[in-house]
Amino acid sequence: MTAPGGAPAASGTDAASRRLAPRDDVALMDGYHSPQVDVAVRLNTNEAPEPPPAAFVEAVTRAVGDIEWHRYPDRAASGLRRRLADLHGVRPEQVFVANGSNEVLQVLLLTYGGPGRTAAVFEPTYALHSHIARLTGTRVATGERDADHAVDPAEVERVLAEARPEVTFLCSPNNPTGGVESAASVSATLGLAPGLVVVDEAYSQFAPWSAMDLVDEDVPLVVTRTFSKTWSMAAARLGYLVGPSWVVAELDKVVLPYHLDAFKQIAGTLALDHVDEMERRASHLVEERGRIEAGLGELPCRVWPSQANFVLFRPESVAGADVWRALLDRGVLVRDCSSWPRLDGCLRVTVGTPAENDRFLAALTEVLA
Repeated sequence: MTAPGGAPAASGTDAASRRLAPRDDVALMDGYHSPQVDVAVRLNTNEAPEPPPAAFVEAVTRAVGDIEWHRYPDRAASGLRRRLADLHGVRPEQVFVANGSNEVLQVLLLTYGGPGRTAAVFEPTYALHSHIARLTGTRVATGERDADHAVDPAEVERVLAEARPEVTFLCSPNNPTGGVESAASVSATLGLAPGLVVVDEAYSQFAPWSAMDLVDEDVPLVVTRTFSKTWSMAAARLGYLVGPSWVVAELDKVVLPYHLDAFKQIAGTLALDHVDEMERRASHLVEERGRIEAGLGELPCRVWPSQANFVLFRPESVAGADVWRALLDRGVLVRDCSSWPRLDGCLRVTVGTPAENDRFLAALTEVLA
């Protein structure tokens, strides 16, 4: 067989031997994936259970017709930053916007992490904090939460004193356990951390308190948020950060040019016209969360109190993996967390619509009977 130009074509064996290997550390990694299964009730990814308001969809549809598709988008996403700054009572230069809160975390670690630097996490917590850190060549220092999955102040002090991390992650409400860090806990961590403290608030709208109250130009604290949950915009992949302007200025140097497309900027800006609707939806989901917790409390399960739009629980009479499979057989998909650090046998259920929540509780009751 001859390749174009007359040269002998490489055999299959030769071609395979020429495949470039990834970095050694990447080759050993597992990716971060949530199963996407075609089921009647999907409660495994903490999405909003309902689509956005019709008025928002109509406004976005009209606005798309005005996009100048042959032009690059506003590189600084100036309009969206101004609206987010108004929402949180800060200046636009204190806001950074990206493709989902995960890209926000990635740019943070590209800027403040990297080879020779360390990020601290407290397990169990959001897996992408450690995963993105390792992808950026950042060493991960791991602390332990207590038996109730709360951050132990003594453990925070130990980890920060030993590791001296450039970045310290707190997740509040914590994914997948649902607990909220108190103002005292975040303030204490700020007092101990030698570098930047990142409070990941992907589920903050369901919680009674936010670390956004502590953001200040002279405080090395940033708070990350997402449009995916209460804004019902998971498909858009839009997230942001609020923090000191000197942090945002450094992130702007690192992020790729024109990374945030015109459609996302329009959708995010128009979503902010519906804050009242977002707050009503969050309140409704909090009520449904309480109903799920009460239902789980009547079954043989260990349940951890949640301030997010999900609930973590551990079946006591049947193995968690077996319960996950039995629920799937009944058309209900939840998240199997049993392989995550310190979560043996645990499952996590997203708060869905009332009908979806009814079906989940009925199916679980049948499985555990």
